[in-house]
Amino acid sequence: MNHTATLTHALKEWAIAVDALAAGKTIMLLRKGGIREDHKNFQVQHQQVWLYPTYEHQKPHLLKPEYATKVTIVESGWHPETVKIRSYAEITQVISVNTLETLQALQPYHIWNEQMVRDRLKWKTSQPLSVLLLRVYNLPQPLGISYNSNYGGCKSWIDLAQPIPLVGLMPILDDHTYQSQVREIISKTH
Repeated sequence: MNHTATLTHALKEWAIAVDALAAGKTIMLLRKGGIREDHKNFQVQHQQVWLYPTYEHQKPHLLKPEYATKVTIVESGWHPETVKIRSYAEITQVISVNTLETLQALQPYHIWNEQMVRDRLKWKTSQPLSVLLLRVYNLPQPLGISYNSNYGGCKSWIDLAQPIPLVGLMPILDDHTYQSQVREIISKTH
């Protein structure tokens, strides 16, 4: 990785999920895309992204109990004036899943409860659910960036107004641990 490089691409995700990724509790996200996706379905537009925490649509009743109690409920349209960016991720695998059985096999590896998984699979039934595996790195210190109206809306991908240097990034999991988790997850999808 070139440590003098910068990056503006960001993936929006519930703050509770970003926290779990940043703590090494999971390497997985489940996506079908935001309502306002450019292509009407979820597509991985960037392999390398900042993780942009969102608060507005977090729903504790869709999370496993250990995560549900940590969600801060906010009013519709609320966003922080300053957003804390602390994690960079490389999306190393994208697995398409069409069956509830496969999603049930993946249940131990993510933060959502069975209701969320079932609901997500049923939404836009003609489209598979994308399982993203992310190699996450944290900045030495979270970086506060000003909220920009371009960051709003139900979309997965945004470009930050100012690039953030890819400097001092520390992997959450070592290579062996990360690859071991990836192999274990992939084995559940076949």
